[in-house]
Amino acid sequence: MILRFYKYQGAGNDFVMIDNRDMKLSKTDTSLIKKLCDRRFGIGADGLIYLQDREGYDFEMVYFNSDGRESTMCGNGGRCIIRFAHALGLGGGGFSFLAADGPHSGRVLADGRISLEMKDVRATFRHGDEYILDTGSPHIVHFVKNISGYPVAAEGRRIRYSEAYKEQGINVNFAEEIAAGSIFVRTYERGVEDETLSCGTGVVASAIAYYYHNNYKPADIAVETLGGHLHVRFNMQEMYFTDIWLTGPAEEVFSGETTI
Repeated sequence: MILRFYKYQGAGNDFVMIDNRDMKLSKTDTSLIKKLCDRRFGIGADGLIYLQDREGYDFEMVYFNSDGRESTMCGNGGRCIIRFAHALGLGGGGFSFLAADGPHSGRVLADGRISLEMKDVRATFRHGDEYILDTGSPHIVHFVKNISGYPVAAEGRRIRYSEAYKEQGINVNFAEEIAAGSIFVRTYERGVEDETLSCGTGVVASAIAYYYHNNYKPADIAVETLGGHLHVRFNMQEMYFTDIWLTGPAEEVFSGETTI
């Protein structure tokens, strides 16, 4: 079978996009998804996303890590699928879609950036400079110094495979304030099992953790990653967070066909 695919990236976090509205591809074909994500023997990506029909929504987002397994919400992937849906002519400038963690909305801004509404965050656990929270995917955030030279892959892998997290896995973020209201974030992602250039849910987790870490301010945070600049804003109500928006670039890199 000839498969048409599209390659997208959001702040350096890259994805294979498949228009699966005809439901020709199965969610359980782990080996195929893993092969398509392979950077030497496939197309190459941090993850793969199916765009599918879903009643009551513009589309459904089904996300897979590069290990081939269906996973939880991906923030940069969510922004990329909005760009993809827009290119396919679905909806208008605003979109409503279903993902693993529930309904989301998003829009294409006048400047070309993509803004994605994330799920509410209702619980954050703090242990010293360590924060644990779920922003659609589970995250742990550590605040460190000299983040540019920090051993993210080694330390991230150690924490991800520690006794507390090795069974379910966790995404590990390292953050540092670089200016008032601005942080630099680097992330070790489970499923990819390495550092990625950016992680959308990790950026949101780190921004919320920074809000706590910086004495409950600000609620409008600029975030630098290795892959580019993102922006997070939110409202806080009685110690939980609503109206969370992740904004940044998302664009098509190339498209093509492959035989499967």
